[in-house]
Amino acid sequence: MTTPPSNSPPVTHGLILETRTLTWADEAACAGFARGLAAQAGISQAFIELHGPLGAGKTTFVRYLLRALGVQGRIKSPTYAVVEPHRLPDGGEVSHFDFYRFNDPREWEDAGFRDIFARPGMKIAEWPALAGDMLPPPDLRLVIEPLDGDYRHVTATAHTPPGVALLQSLLG
Repeated sequence: MTTPPSNSPPVTHGLILETRTLTWADEAACAGFARGLAAQAGISQAFIELHGPLGAGKTTFVRYLLRALGVQGRIKSPTYAVVEPHRLPDGGEVSHFDFYRFNDPREWEDAGFRDIFARPGMKIAEWPALAGDMLPPPDLRLVIEPLDGDYRHVTATAHTPPGVALLQSLLG
């Protein structure tokens, strides 16, 4: 039986430039947030970290975001493959990572992920704390915390100027 990774705080990457909090009342609110984010200029080059316990809705959010960006076909969790690539209608690329099964942050380097992060395109990482300090600073970090029922408390933090622009355009 696999032991879930610790729910330790995210690795801090540099400055926090802006933070906003919101509540998703249900899955429709999650989908609406994803559609709004997908409509923002610069999203196709963003790096987004997703934090939260098992069942928080990280992969569900990614599915809504990728659908809103026009990704067709099956969108599955990369828990076993570690990374799932997706093609956007405009030819852009999205790499969806899930580091849940990492035992050592050096696995990131050994797998050649530095090359993926050096290429243009969106990167989304679930369980990024398990990659340690190998990851670059995210444009956006979303911490999703389950509340009673279907409610989710979401803390959105921008760590780069493009992340600030995304947050300000999306949340005003």
